[in-house]
Amino acid sequence: MRAGPASAGRRRLLLAGGSLTLTFAIGPAWPQDETPLNKGKLPGSLEKAPWLDAWIRIDADNRITVFTGKAELGQGIKTALLQVAAEELLVAPARITLVTADTARTPNEGYTAGSHSMQDSGTALRHAAAQVRLILAELAAKRFGIGAPAVTVRDGAFQAPDGRRATYGELLAGQQLHLRTDPGLPVRAPDGHTVAGKPLPRVDIPAKVSGGIAYVQDLRLPHMVHGRVLRPPAPGARLLALDSAAVARLPGVLKVVRDGRFLAVIADGEYRAVKAAAALARAARWELPATLPADATPAVLVRALPASPTTILARGTAGAAGRTLAAHYSKPFQLHASIGPSCAVAQLVDGKYTVWTHSQGVYPLRDALAELLGADKEAIRCIHTEGSGCYGHNAADDVAADAALLARALPGRPVRVQWMREDEHGWEPYGPAMLTAVRATLDNGGRIADWQYEVWSPPHNTRPGKAGNLLAATHLERPFVPDTPKPSPQPEGSGDRNAIPYYTIPNARVVHQFQQSAPLRTSALRSLGAYCNVFSIESFMDELAHAAGADPVAFRLRHLADPRAVDVVRSAATRFGWDEYRKTPRRGRGFAFARYKNLAAYCAIALEVEVARETGMVRIVRAVAAVDCGEIVNPDGVRNQIEGGIIQSSSWTLLERVRFDQRQILTRDWAGYPILRFNQVPQQLEVALIDRPGQPFLGTGEASQGPAGAAIANAVFDACGLRLRDLPLDRGRLRDGH
Repeated sequence: MRAGPASAGRRRLLLAGGSLTLTFAIGPAWPQDETPLNKGKLPGSLEKAPWLDAWIRIDADNRITVFTGKAELGQGIKTALLQVAAEELLVAPARITLVTADTARTPNEGYTAGSHSMQDSGTALRHAAAQVRLILAELAAKRFGIGAPAVTVRDGAFQAPDGRRATYGELLAGQQLHLRTDPGLPVRAPDGHTVAGKPLPRVDIPAKVSGGIAYVQDLRLPHMVHGRVLRPPAPGARLLALDSAAVARLPGVLKVVRDGRFLAVIADGEYRAVKAAAALARAARWELPATLPADATPAVLVRALPASPTTILARGTAGAAGRTLAAHYSKPFQLHASIGPSCAVAQLVDGKYTVWTHSQGVYPLRDALAELLGADKEAIRCIHTEGSGCYGHNAADDVAADAALLARALPGRPVRVQWMREDEHGWEPYGPAMLTAVRATLDNGGRIADWQYEVWSPPHNTRPGKAGNLLAATHLERPFVPDTPKPSPQPEGSGDRNAIPYYTIPNARVVHQFQQSAPLRTSALRSLGAYCNVFSIESFMDELAHAAGADPVAFRLRHLADPRAVDVVRSAATRFGWDEYRKTPRRGRGFAFARYKNLAAYCAIALEVEVARETGMVRIVRAVAAVDCGEIVNPDGVRNQIEGGIIQSSSWTLLERVRFDQRQILTRDWAGYPILRFNQVPQQLEVALIDRPGQPFLGTGEASQGPAGAAIANAVFDACGLRLRDLPLDRGRLRDGH
């Protein structure tokens, strides 16, 4: 394989220690949907981290290290990013070491959220690696005394026609390249790819299925001790008295920590810490005032909260003539429900903190910890270590704060803090309850002439960056105040994510009723407001189709102008056998479509359910999804994400709801908060991929949540004639018929 040329005027040589360093000076990223990957200005995270040695390092011994500020959360980006870098560097993925989010080593890419990992980090690595390869080719040509087109490259080494050979590391020995990039330099053409676009086994899976060290929960450091935090029994609980003397004398207890309502123990063994925390709970006396509202329906609860309206779409004029339909939809507070309760390890040595965390944003967490601890942020290093479950802003940051506070209380020793199940269920930031209202008018031809939509939603983003967004910080004697939440702007949005329909409608108005506060602490849950908004829009599209006497798929196609959207809808319908479907007793089919955030991946889902009204049981017989996420780097990884999204959304849609009374959270274990079990997952699940080589990466991690929920509700209606608009569609609602 031949390497392309690079202009000699683009580089200058400096003395160095055998590694490659370049810098980039670039303008803003090109628009996602308008410029192919090999044209325009460099996109992705290069704009925030333009130095090439922030992304790639090649040592004199030919070791290649690639850095990303994004975190592996189970979505498979370690594997996909390795493929991107390997493709452009023309080496086998196994030759590359990938370092993920670490405040001492990697670029600051903010949060790993919003399905942005491939868009931001993947695109940056693709361009950076292509630049490295082109410069190395020129160095090889200069060494061999031949033209660059005559040089061939294979797996980390260049070769001249006469057999002379030089590895990447040898070419860079004693030199450092420092230059600004040329945004016109090409990446490799997709038709020549040998690694990207091919299935590659996930590099993070073997340890997870073989009992290896895979998660921060598995981390064991020399001389490590164990901490447990005693949370108040309820959000509004007040500590009246605490006698901790007997607890401090228990075997193995190293320290009892008290700062306001923040109570904790540190012990030399985990079980000793658990026993000491239980003893501390018995030694504490609390007052539990009624600070929560009655557990009303989400629609009643959310509608009662103060709201600030913002019109995010105003097209045409309201009041078109025709048949008008209206409906309300709602979702409850829901958990991230990570299988492994949150965990972190922290150590304070010589005034410097090291925190091993499964946070989605190590740099924002570092800033919050610096404020919490009164330390310089340069004295804190946060290292991402994968956690057993994520799905958004769960308790990962909170437990990191716990560990850091306990490390400060016991310097020198690594302190491991593991939350218990009741901590996770009772104190993590929840996915917000939401309410939507929609009204639409059908004209005489059965097309939508007018669309009016409102969504009420508490905050979806209270991530740290400030200490007040860490749970422990709010329990201290001198508590930190949480930041005032703000809605995320369109086009991505937060509570209003996907609130604007992707369909062509001449007259439309969409209003986001942002609610700055909620009775429960809320933050980002996978897909944010898109799950509820797509559930609402696609359920109502089904209702409109039935009112118009139209097939649900044909009705959607009638209102779609984007050819890529049309392709995924037709692909899902065809593979499902929509036109050939024959209804049988108790069974029904449902369909839904969305483009995530209206600018990311396209996903359409057709599925069949079986409904037993007498028991309320809904069984998903089969599901077919079609997805277009731009250029596909790892087909298996995309399928993993879509399948996982469908299964998790099925659990949200059929089962999940946080319950509480006026004093405390009631759903503190799996019995009170059931999730989907293996015998409830779809019996057949197929994902059809529409690859778009050369097109931008669109991300897939959250594309299927909304369509899956709506498709289930539509299939339940088709099976038994019951239209349920309030989530979850649990057995009680199915039995009672409302």
